[in-house]
Amino acid sequence: MRRLPPLHALRVFEVAARAGSHAAAAAELGLTHGAVSRQVAVLEAWFGQRLFVRVGRRVVPTPAARAFAEAVSLTFDRLDAAAEICGRPLAPRTLRVSTPTTFAMRWLIPRLAGFHAARPEAEVVVTTTTTLHNALRGGFDLAVRREPRIGTGAHHPWGAYRAVPFLREANTLVASPSLLTARPLRTPHDLEGATLLTSETRPGDWSDWLAAAGLPPDTSIRRTFDHYFVALQATADGLGYGLGPLPVLSGDLASGRLVAPFPEIVVPRPGYVALVPNDADKTSTLTAFVDWLVATGAQRD
Repeated sequence: MRRLPPLHALRVFEVAARAGSHAAAAAELGLTHGAVSRQVAVLEAWFGQRLFVRVGRRVVPTPAARAFAEAVSLTFDRLDAAAEICGRPLAPRTLRVSTPTTFAMRWLIPRLAGFHAARPEAEVVVTTTTTLHNALRGGFDLAVRREPRIGTGAHHPWGAYRAVPFLREANTLVASPSLLTARPLRTPHDLEGATLLTSETRPGDWSDWLAAAGLPPDTSIRRTFDHYFVALQATADGLGYGLGPLPVLSGDLASGRLVAPFPEIVVPRPGYVALVPNDADKTSTLTAFVDWLVATGAQRD
């Protein structure tokens, strides 16, 4: 006879340890915070020791509980694989993906049909976050975030996650066709006195591009918005000139919604990485999605 812990409590505990808090586990499992706490208490009673401790205002797993959660996660992975072999290859698989808003709107969502064509049984649920609120708070299977800014020498700060780079990015000048018709740009120097649109989330982009174009930083009017996707909409509406990341805006350029008057002047930006929790359920759907991101990011639009 196997002496196993209560399996429902074990599942709730694994999610709480992986998500990093009882609240995040409750959101992921569709339970109340109190229900998660009760199931953790059941498991703590079975073990006869605490599995979570309070650190400041947070409740975090103990080192022993964290190690146990990783083993439990691997066991659930094996159960998931066995269930597929036993006859559930077409069972719907929900994958929760957290991404920055502009990336989701301009790059991920327009390409998702390609992933669904290869994995029709998968359901991808996309939630968005802004750069100003970019913290990893659980409640997802995979997160897309930017690498640390180029030139800082910093390593990725997500110690509890495996980081998989998949997309490089570079800025170039973009504008609406109507603005370029009203005010043609023959050389970058024609931007003198023009209105440049920027956002609080990308404060250094214009300084970098103007330097790459050989222009001084203070010859234009700046209009600042709180988020980049708002500045991008203002650019498309012809309120001024913007900077656009490629290849994220390749669809806008291909459709003619935006025009890049000086495509040869580009400034590299931090790329995107896929972040997978070290102790996540590494299902075949999750693995396939990461592989798809890498393959799609390597394509040239």
